[in-house]
Amino acid sequence: MGTLRDLQYALQLKIEELRQRDTLIDELELELDQKDELIQRLQNELDKYRSVLRPATAQQVQAQQQSLVLQPDQHRSKRQAISAEPTACDISDLSHVTLPFYPKSPQSKEMIREAILDNDFMKNLELSQIHEIVDCMYPVEYGKDACIIEEGDVGSLVYVMEEGKVEVTKEGMKLCTMGPGKVFGELAILYNCTRTATVRTLVHVKLWAIDRQCYQTIMMRTGLIKHAEYMDFLKSVPTFKGLPEETLSKLADVMEETHYEDGDYIIRQGARGDTFFIISNGKVNVTQEDPDNQGPVHLRELTRGDWFGERALQGEDVRTANVMAADAVTCLVIDRDSFKHLIGGLEEVSNRGYEDVEAKAKYEAENAFFSGLKLNDFNIVDTLGVGGFGRVELVQLKKEEAKTFAMKILKKRYIVDTRQQEHIRSEKQIMSEAHCDFIVRLYRTFKDRKYLYMLLEACLGGELWTLLRDRGSFDDTTTRFYTGCVVEAFAYLHAKGIIYRDLKPENLLLDSHGYAKLVDFGFAKKIGLCKKTWTFCGTPEYVAPEIILNKGHDVSADYWSLGILMYELLTGSPPFSGPDPMKTYNIILRGIDMVEFPKKVTKNATNLIKKLCRDNPSERLGNQKSGVKDIQKHKWFEGFNWEGLRKGTLTPPIRPDVSSPTDTSNFDSFPEDTDEPPPDDNSGWDYDF
Repeated sequence: MGTLRDLQYALQLKIEELRQRDTLIDELELELDQKDELIQRLQNELDKYRSVLRPATAQQVQAQQQSLVLQPDQHRSKRQAISAEPTACDISDLSHVTLPFYPKSPQSKEMIREAILDNDFMKNLELSQIHEIVDCMYPVEYGKDACIIEEGDVGSLVYVMEEGKVEVTKEGMKLCTMGPGKVFGELAILYNCTRTATVRTLVHVKLWAIDRQCYQTIMMRTGLIKHAEYMDFLKSVPTFKGLPEETLSKLADVMEETHYEDGDYIIRQGARGDTFFIISNGKVNVTQEDPDNQGPVHLRELTRGDWFGERALQGEDVRTANVMAADAVTCLVIDRDSFKHLIGGLEEVSNRGYEDVEAKAKYEAENAFFSGLKLNDFNIVDTLGVGGFGRVELVQLKKEEAKTFAMKILKKRYIVDTRQQEHIRSEKQIMSEAHCDFIVRLYRTFKDRKYLYMLLEACLGGELWTLLRDRGSFDDTTTRFYTGCVVEAFAYLHAKGIIYRDLKPENLLLDSHGYAKLVDFGFAKKIGLCKKTWTFCGTPEYVAPEIILNKGHDVSADYWSLGILMYELLTGSPPFSGPDPMKTYNIILRGIDMVEFPKKVTKNATNLIKKLCRDNPSERLGNQKSGVKDIQKHKWFEGFNWEGLRKGTLTPPIRPDVSSPTDTSNFDSFPEDTDEPPPDDNSGWDYDF
């Protein structure tokens, strides 16, 4: 008995010791959290003082024309947006484009394929695309001590090394050496960019190369052909025959390819299932168990274009037969959840309140007023922003000094040099027609020999980016309000078939009441309902996976960026970020599930962000049959006053201090314009402005 008592006593001591350790761990964790918060606060203060003390610099030419000031040595600096040049070939002619073919030995083909599959970015491509890339790559050779890529040069080629050795340097510092079987220069096939490092040969090398245009043609063509094939399959199924074209298009997007080997069971009789199958390659045998003979009875053979399992989509999930692969089989698969989320057609988003008769009369009177104004009717009050494109000035009417506006002044030469003509035209068209309380108004445009001018609504509450920089992060209530403003803007744009494509705190301005409005529509594009576009553009941390992989994108890319914005507002930094764009894209392609959310992000906020940032665009909240209503009904928005937000009666979480129509105190200070005026534009571009 004494021994048992001793053991019980020892056990109690051990339990007490463990309890004390747990208490100590809790105390240390609390102390660590407090220190993290202190570091964050000090860093935010440092950022704030740096932005005030250091003068702004002009952005590099490759920066997108609408980005404002860039302070490269600032911890939280404004991000540059990126835009590829327009696609060289007409999408409607893609199926007739003949791709180049360069013969290769089986060993070379396998080496290129293995190198691509070993590359963090290119391994995400589909096998059929990789096969075409391998066929299109052409041979290149360099002697010893030759420069293949020069840091700072503009590039359009990606290389795979077959023989030899190269050295990679950045700013004169050696980074690494590379041998056969390695891919390099891959950022250049996404968009026109300057090389970030120098690659020189150490010995004679043999390479295989492909250029951006060929690569993008492959990406676009394979995607379009596959989508058309899936649509044809779906139209042949009686269950889907009555569905609208746009719903079928979304079903085609959400279908996944699944492969089976000869003899594999695809479906077992009696098992529960929620999946529908269409055979795209191969054949299957359908059998049913015969209780008398104790064995399966062959019912029929199904081949390409046939389907099975459709009852599972309606909820009957007990399988009534066996389906077995009779050789190598590829099936297109859709599950019940995806089907239910998409079926029923796309719900039109109401434009209530935006385009009614009263509003129309107001905008007609407004147009009449602004059409009579000239450039010299305005005085410049102060600078609101600076960038490579030019400046944004606060201006006031000379005759009515209480009326102030933001004047965006664009250098014609810059627009031509960075090939932004189409973006500028699109920006003017979309903003002129956008009558939404959550989008900055464009009242009219002017032009002279050197500049284009956009007369915009003045939002004197400042940039959301500045608020986030100064505060570090926002709480749930504040983030919910600004996210709600963006949801309303997106609902308006998407109902008109317009995609925005550059959401970030830098592009949200606060009006004098504290409501957030979208600004900078240089990347916005009218694509129509349920249509796609292929131009690579956006800010790297906010770009959706389908844009990176050149799969074609639609309004669902905006919902991805909404999830990224939520995360950044709640934490102070975006979930995906790397030291250079290519690394950022590779991190994005790993997916949102690889991101560790900070403890301060609530469960409901995490759930909404993950539903907005689904890899498959058709699975994203906001892009399903109920549209933005799915976002508005999410638990995170429970109790949120959407009607008050739309009417402007909801009290904003942050009320900016704006003392007068000329108060620019909510913006950073900028130096006076000392730039030499650009030369007269002689590009021949017809500025229809």
